[in-house]
This record gives sequence, structure tokens and C-alpha cells, in this order.
Amino acid sequence: MNHSVSDHLKLKFFPFLGLLLFCLVSFAMPAWAFCGFYVAKADTSLYNRASQVAIARDGDRTVLTMANDYQGEVADFAMVVPVPVVLQEDQVKVADPTILDRLDAFSAPRLVEYFDENPCAPRPYPEMFRLESEAPVAADGGTSASNQALGVTVESSFSVGEYDILILSARESDGLQTWLRENDYRIPDGASSLLQPYIRQGMKFFVAKVNLQEFDQQGFQSLRPLQMSYESPRFMLPIRLGMINAESEQDLVVYLLSRNGRTELTNYRAVPIPSDANIPLFVKDEFNDFYTDMFQRSYEREGKNVAFLEYAWNMGNCDPCSADPLTPEELSQAGVFWTRPGEWPSVFISRLHVRYTRNKFPEDLMFQETSNQQQFQGRYVLTHAYLGPTSCPAGEAYRRQLPQRFEQEAQSLARLTGWNINDIRRQLPQIDSVRTEQPRFEAEATDSWWQSLWSLLSL
Repeated sequence: MNHSVSDHLKLKFFPFLGLLLFCLVSFAMPAWAFCGFYVAKADTSLYNRASQVAIARDGDRTVLTMANDYQGEVADFAMVVPVPVVLQEDQVKVADPTILDRLDAFSAPRLVEYFDENPCAPRPYPEMFRLESEAPVAADGGTSASNQALGVTVESSFSVGEYDILILSARESDGLQTWLRENDYRIPDGASSLLQPYIRQGMKFFVAKVNLQEFDQQGFQSLRPLQMSYESPRFMLPIRLGMINAESEQDLVVYLLSRNGRTELTNYRAVPIPSDANIPLFVKDEFNDFYTDMFQRSYEREGKNVAFLEYAWNMGNCDPCSADPLTPEELSQAGVFWTRPGEWPSVFISRLHVRYTRNKFPEDLMFQETSNQQQFQGRYVLTHAYLGPTSCPAGEAYRRQLPQRFEQEAQSLARLTGWNINDIRRQLPQIDSVRTEQPRFEAEATDSWWQSLWSLLSL
């Protein structure tokens, strides 16, 4: 996938919706019943340079959806994507521009909160409330004579929506680079060296630019996602072309939709993002800063050459939900092709977040489908202390352990983000605000204890 050919393909995002959902006792699976209130999510709007891709895959069949929220003059837009087969017009379409936002919202790392009960009047919870987690145009394509001289063949040519698309094959990369420039595709210097490996592999090139007349007539505000369907045993996502003119690290979020279980990388390590951490309450107002700093710290610790698993779940449910599960119609829009009328399809989503540079990710991403349905989510927990009056020994014991609990939350936050521990401590709750009322027993003044006894006996 080329997501920085002409500047970069940046992400469009919608305003955050304040959604609060609570987990019902009858819901979901006991081993992963997180429950609690969902309060915030770390979606792709956190990153200045990021791309989103959705891949629905079953067997050798693939539907690939790419976000194209290109910032700049649409006349300058160019996309060059290596593909394993020659695509025809009926295999390419424009997708609903909101579908990637829906996938993002559903699978984003999330912040949840709990509230401690009165320790003197605890309510029994079902077994499922225990927290458990896994270990950490159509263009004419130039003249045939010039094409032959450059070693470029136009395999197919068509228009889809606001895009003019060519499918090219080439014998050598310099000729392909020259051809693209002579046909007004604005690609940056250095493309030739990155095109060559794909030519050696016999891959084709999906080339798109904007049909300005169609774009203006339809009144589009932004470029819609492109979606392509094909059959090939190769299960991969090309990322190297996106590094041609990259000035800094790039973020890529891939939503992998399968029928049976997780989709995993085969040529890079993938590790779960740190999760299930209890952190101080003030992070509720700083969750975006928390997640971006935590992700960067984890990225550096892992050597800057891993993919992070941020979510893995069956899309029939969520716990807690940061967005409603996608409907069967929305899943079809996302490329899920194994749906049946009247049935909810079995879809497992794996969300991988890759922050990459040319020297750390020299290869394209290679995937494999698995039957592993172990669920995971990036999830961070706020727990509100009970601040009301108490009148029992358990209440006093609860109050005494709060400073240690707050300190553990502070240490966890500092370890995850690298934030200064003293700055964190200054924002912790004050224990003096937690009042404990002890029962008072007042007796009338008497001369001695036995006289009190006799007085009781004589009543």
C-alpha cells in the first residue's frame, strides 16, 4: 500500500461521542467479563500521520479497503499499490467513507472505570465480574510504442467513482518510474528502488488518480476509500512504497477480519500492547496523552520493529463496548463476503498497530489466518475509592490500604508512560478526604463497673 506517495494519506476522524455502556450480568464469556463503564477510547485521531486499512480474508479470497483522506490538491493525488493479480473493473469499488471509522471506534483501546462499594455493606457479585486477562481516469496509458520501450504494459483501464485506474505490469523499475512521470503521475524521487522487488515477484501495480470532473460534479469533500477484491494465495500488505518520502515514523492501523480467529504476522513480531493496568483517576482527563506516551514508550522498549496487537475479539459482541458492534450490513461494507441473508456472520477482528520506518520494517507485512480465538483488548482501568462514611472494622482496613493502592497506580502510570512520579503523586487523591466513622458507646457515669451491673439487674 502506498500511503505517502504525494505527501501522505492522512486519516479523517469524527468528533468523539460520549458513550457510556454498562456490562449486564447475563452478557458475554466468564473468562473475559471486564464490565465497568466505558469512558474514552484511543482511536486513530491521536496520530498526525497514520493510515487505515481493512482486510477481509477467507481462504485465498481477499477484500482490501484503503482510506484515502488525502490532504492537498486532489489534482496532485497519486496512488501506486502493488497487487498480486490483474484487477478488472468489477473487482474495484469505492467504499462507504464511514466504515473504517466504525472499525476504528469498535476496536480502539479503551478506558473504563469502576466504583468501589461501601466496604461495610459489600454486595456479592457473580463470578463473571472477576477481571482476568491474557499475559502480557480512465487514462489512455500513453502510446503503445512508448510503453513497449519502457517495458510497461497496461493490463486494464477503467474508472470507479472519482478515480481513474490503471493496472500495470512492468519489466524493470526505472521504466515504470519514467512511465508514471510521463503520464502525469506525481511520484517522488527514489521510487525506482522500491518498485523493483515487486517487479521481480511478478506483481502488478494498481495505479489511481482523481478524475477531477467527476470529483467536482459529485461535490465530494474528500476522497473516498478504495476497495478491491481478488483471489491469491499471497496474504500480504505492501508498505515499503509508503516510505519513499516519509520524513518521520509512520503509523498504520490494520483491521484484519477473518471467519475463524486471529490473523497474525509471519515475518515480524507482534506483541500485545500493555493492558489491564490500574491507573490514577486524573488520567480520565488526559487519556489521549496517556495512550500516545504509553505507545511510544512501548515502541521504544520493543526495539521499534514490532507490531502491536491492540484488539482481538469476535465482532458479535464487545465488553466493554467503545462503540456498538457492526451490523451485518456494515460488515459487508467492510468487505466481509461470507455473509448469508438473515444471519449474523462469524467475524473475528484483529487490530494491529504498526509504527514503522524504512530501516526498521524493510519487508512488507505478511499474514496468516489462524483458529486462535483468544480475546484481547488494550484496556486501562480507573477505580474510584469509596469516600462515604464507614462504621465497621473492614471500613477502617479499607481506608488504611488506600495510600498503598494509590501509590501502586502512580508507579504503574510512571512505568507505562515515563511520566515523572512526583508530578503524578501530586495529583493523587488525598486520603484525609476519606472519613471513617467509628461507633460510639457512651455509658452513664457510675462509681464502679459492678454497680452498673447491679443497676441493670434491678431493672
